[in-house]
Amino acid sequence: MSALNVGAKARNADMAARRWPADLSEVPYWVFQDEDVYRAEQKNVFHGQMWNYLCLEAELAEPGDFCATFIGEQPVLVTRDHDGEIYAFENRCAHRGSLLAMEHYGHAQNFTCVYHAWTYNLQGDLTGVAFEDGIGGKGGMGTDFCKAAHSPRRLRLANVHGLIFGSLNNDVPEIEEYLGQEILDCIERLLGGRKPVVLGRYTQGLPNNWKLYVENVKDSYHASILHLFFTTFGLNKLNQKGGIIVSPNGAHHVSWSAINRDAENREYYKDQGIRSDAEYQLEDPSLVDSFSEVGDDVTLQILSVAPGFVLQQIQNSIAVRQVLPTGVDSTDLHWTLLGFEDDTEDQQLIRLKQSNLVGSAGYVSMEDGAIGGFVQRGIAGASSEFATVQMGGKDAVSSESRVTEASIRGFWKFYRDAMGFAIEEDK
Repeated sequence: MSALNVGAKARNADMAARRWPADLSEVPYWVFQDEDVYRAEQKNVFHGQMWNYLCLEAELAEPGDFCATFIGEQPVLVTRDHDGEIYAFENRCAHRGSLLAMEHYGHAQNFTCVYHAWTYNLQGDLTGVAFEDGIGGKGGMGTDFCKAAHSPRRLRLANVHGLIFGSLNNDVPEIEEYLGQEILDCIERLLGGRKPVVLGRYTQGLPNNWKLYVENVKDSYHASILHLFFTTFGLNKLNQKGGIIVSPNGAHHVSWSAINRDAENREYYKDQGIRSDAEYQLEDPSLVDSFSEVGDDVTLQILSVAPGFVLQQIQNSIAVRQVLPTGVDSTDLHWTLLGFEDDTEDQQLIRLKQSNLVGSAGYVSMEDGAIGGFVQRGIAGASSEFATVQMGGKDAVSSESRVTEASIRGFWKFYRDAMGFAIEEDK
């Protein structure tokens, strides 16, 4: 047996030997560090029975519009054809594997591979092979060559209020079953019957494993502790009215809070010795001006769909985020900031000002870009140790309190099942 095969067998044995604690409140640090685990995620999570967010329908407004994106590390193309339908297929030439589209967004009549000029239509069908018949009766493809048999793999697609999801797995359940009614209702609350307009985009490189960012998104406990801006200017406090929704399988979540004027003046944060007041003031207080987003008092709704999608309402800053792994300790986070076609000029101005709250340099989100790296560095050499997520109990259920880590525990419940890790017996 070759050394390569011996190494592969040893790695497979290591994966099979992985054990996950039965207690959902314990998370092994090796899950953020192990290269073999990261590789297995590409197959079991991103290529598994999952719906992965791809793009917005609004980004494919006209026939020929395309978006080049990813499912895990797998490049994919999403297009709108002249029949008005949306299609998605691997961004990979069937000949020698080169990318078909290099730009993230664009407009094309078709896709021609730069390597050998094989051409594909907007549905992903191979339509042309350079010198297919050779030259002067010599060379070219054999008589048994069939273009229809050489096209990139197509994806299953689903459209949820203008959010385009795709899957490489034919056994993935219908999107309504995958999300569940509570998550669907919260998406509809923000996007139902509205036509999004893209206000801006940026990509943030994170120096940590992708799952650390997913944990952070689901962590309502940290939001008004890590983010001083929230509490200083009263945008989000744990004593506000709110709650956590955790889907039955733990995969998806919603954290929300609403104006609760009766509780605004209570000194919970001072009681805990947590920084909640500062001498800082806004030079331009209009930065935190806001309006009722959909006619209710909810000012914050953070919704996640496994494995890596986030829909955000922070005041009137509406955005979608796409979490994409690029290595065991590196992640790309794509942000798309949204307004809506029926926004007034004043409302659009408020959204643009509040775009300073989020993103890599945002007054609120800046810390999120750093904290994952602090954890990744902090757990170096601690692969046999465990994180503790016991706030709010040890189960993974919805809660009227945001002082809980239930949605984080839900994610790990979903994740360990998707990965097929053996569960340790209770001690």
